Amino acid sequence: MCGRFVVFSNLEALQTHFHIDRLEAQVSASYNVAPTHQVLSVIRRDDQNVLVRLHWGLVPFWAKDPAIGNRMINARAETAADKPSFRAAFRKRRCLVVADGFYEWQGEKGRKKPVYITLPEDEPMGLAGLWDIWDDKGRADEPLRSCTILTTDASPPLRDIHDRMPVILTTSAYREWLDSGNGDIDLKGILAERTHKEFRCRNISMAVNSVKNNSPDLIKEV
Repeated sequence: MCGRFVVFSNLEALQTHFHIDRLEAQVSASYNVAPTHQVLSVIRRDDQNVLVRLHWGLVPFWAKDPAIGNRMINARAETAADKPSFRAAFRKRRCLVVADGFYEWQGEKGRKKPVYITLPEDEPMGLAGLWDIWDDKGRADEPLRSCTILTTDASPPLRDIHDRMPVILTTSAYREWLDSGNGDIDLKGILAERTHKEFRCRNISMAVNSVKNNSPDLIKEV
């Protein structure tokens, strides 16, 4: 699964990596991004890559209660296209959730220790995501834009830590993943084949267990 991650790259680095054309969100670092937080994401709108913030925990457009998003932080890449909660977004509203690394916990229940995971060259990550717009018939102050992160079977370097991991797309797949107007692209093929498989891992402090802690110290090796 993917339940906690990190983002600290500056705006210039993100603009270069994701080819961002328009900004609708401010960039700030967070070393302990958790579900229900507003997460930096890239969406495609008017033929431009737009940097926005989305509520982490997808609330489908048809939901009666936005609390459903608390159970929708992740979606299985293998079945998202067919699940009622995700299939509309899978077809038309795909995004890249911006990250620099993510956390996972390893060990026996009650004695799990946190691990920080990055790409080998420490470049930013584009986590494959889906997003949606929920509008409570005008009763909400403004429409809620929310997202979920797709997960897949863990690659060999991570299987001893957890059996699932976020889908981290290669840069060559970004445009096709974001382009909802291209109905001919093989989305399942992208999720299965055009993803990162190699990672670097390091043990970190138990301080990350509390979402109240949020500093660069959290990703230091111990």
